[in-house]
Amino acid sequence: VQLQASGGGLVQAGGSLRLSCAGSGHTSTMYAMGWFRQALGKERERVASIVRTVGSAEYADSVKGRFTISRDNAKNMLYLQMNSLKPEDTAVYFCAARSDPFDIYKYWGQGTLVTVSS
Repeated sequence: VQLQASGGGLVQAGGSLRLSCAGSGHTSTMYAMGWFRQALGKERERVASIVRTVGSAEYADSVKGRFTISRDNAKNMLYLQMNSLKPEDTAVYFCAARSDPFDIYKYWGQGTLVTVSS
């Protein structure tokens, strides 16, 4: 499974961005996919995840109501719509996938930098 994230950039506070993650390989066998982020000097945190088949999603408290994760299984794509962005959302964002509910996220894309200016 290969993942490639894109869509990062510089945006003003209150603005929006949509991140995309293109999957290839055996993405159809993945149980769930997620978006993670890592800010400078901080640990990586899970932002949102979605079960690939049923579409049920979970969000970090810090992004609930502002971010929306979605997927297009036919296109092997994962998205993260980010609205009402805050400077504290500044981080490198990664997409990832795991093959079953009891496994860790084993497959990772390269990061895409999101910078939110105040």
